[in-house]
Amino acid sequence: MNLLGVSGSLRAASLNTALLRAAQNLAPEGVTITPFSLRDLPFFDQDLEDEGDPPAVVAWKEAIRAADGLVIACPEYNGGITGVLKNAVDWASRGKPAPLAGKLCCLFGASPGITGTVRAQDALRLSLRRAGARTEPQGDVLVGQAHLKIVDGVLTDERTIEGLRRHLAGFVEAVRG
Repeated sequence: MNLLGVSGSLRAASLNTALLRAAQNLAPEGVTITPFSLRDLPFFDQDLEDEGDPPAVVAWKEAIRAADGLVIACPEYNGGITGVLKNAVDWASRGKPAPLAGKLCCLFGASPGITGTVRAQDALRLSLRRAGARTEPQGDVLVGQAHLKIVDGVLTDERTIEGLRRHLAGFVEAVRG
């Protein structure tokens, strides 16, 4: 099974990118999580789309279509979804059929705050559902005070490791359906 992994943060030392790397290592046997960087996606622009999707957008849409599901590390900025992640959803909501149509998505997120990324994940679920993706409740992985659980880019907190492992296993079962 091939899952596409995305971090909603572009920062090199991102807690969410570190969480995505941890997910790659914790994926069930036979499951690969292939990371995809959103760095090169241009801002969504109908005029740009009318000229034909730019190469970075084509690559993004093809990666989604080829994947069995999406694994998204969702940061929270000012109580909401990051601009880069919303932009990626907007691009992937376009086309016939849209790449996100029917695609099952797994969400989790890390934040220095105590509540993790609960508000951002709720906002992301709404955007994904509007784009046709499936985000059935699979429980939440909200890594609060992540700066204490992710040290030098590595997830070290055993409770969080086990929670993420269970979350991924449940997601894989849902994808296998």
